[in-house]
Amino acid sequence: MNQRFCAVESRAIDDPLVGSGTHPERNLLLSWPRSKWQRNLRQASDMPEALLTALHALPDEGRRVNLIHRREQSERHHRVFLMPERQAFDIPRDTLGDFIAALRRGDDLAAWQPETVERSLVLCCTHGKKDKCCAKFGFATYKALAEAVRQRNLPFEVWESTHLGGCRLAASALLLPQLRKYGRIGDDDVLPLLESEARGRPYLPCYRGDSRLTPHQQCAQVAALEWLAAQGLEADVRVEDNAAEADETDRDLVVTWHTGRQEGKLTIRCHALELMRYDTCADLPNGPSPSWVWRAVEVREGTPALA
Repeated sequence: MNQRFCAVESRAIDDPLVGSGTHPERNLLLSWPRSKWQRNLRQASDMPEALLTALHALPDEGRRVNLIHRREQSERHHRVFLMPERQAFDIPRDTLGDFIAALRRGDDLAAWQPETVERSLVLCCTHGKKDKCCAKFGFATYKALAEAVRQRNLPFEVWESTHLGGCRLAASALLLPQLRKYGRIGDDDVLPLLESEARGRPYLPCYRGDSRLTPHQQCAQVAALEWLAAQGLEADVRVEDNAAEADETDRDLVVTWHTGRQEGKLTIRCHALELMRYDTCADLPNGPSPSWVWRAVEVREGTPALA
């Protein structure tokens, strides 16, 4: 019997990447050997119970937790990143609980000797215990990203990561602190993606959206960037959401753009539609379920005309 993968099914039905880039801005990343990861994105099999309880409490306090891994990292000495603070810490396992407690209390963390994170982090989901697509597609992409960074001396640190959302879009990656998400990263995308990000620009063929924006705002943002790219323009954009009703299926969003020498406005019409899809491989035995997605259906120069 042929093995099925949600990522293959997703691509086959043209499930859009755009609009799936949501991710919290405040993050704690904790290095822990991948061999110990459990299905929950914050849990490892050899974690002390008190530490596990503290980590599970952090999302309710406004900070997402992901486990990360790379082979050269010590198993008993943990690398911790705080984003968007761009702080990094090296903490022995026996004092990790004290560090998390201090963080939760809002203590000054100077005693923990924080380092400033100079290089952007590239997190690539390889969380096979969560979804088999992340193992099959994610690990190969992680190795390719890490090797490209090493060979080209690009300004990134690449880490394997637990679940980043959107298993059906594997291989998936997240750039921090930029908060840009990517999906369906293939071999031919690895170097162009990294080179684009090194210039501070999203790589549009795999771009899922700016995590700070809502799904329909991401739809408008990416449509504007693609329109500008077709004109040979590389611009900064800002999405203005003028939709009055939260449940409208058609929205006209104004996107302001500027290049330094040129500027303008675009009106992007985004349309919501229902798609039958598998969100994860665990859904495959039970059949697809309905989900709402956004597609850009029109790009116009200027702002909407008044009624």
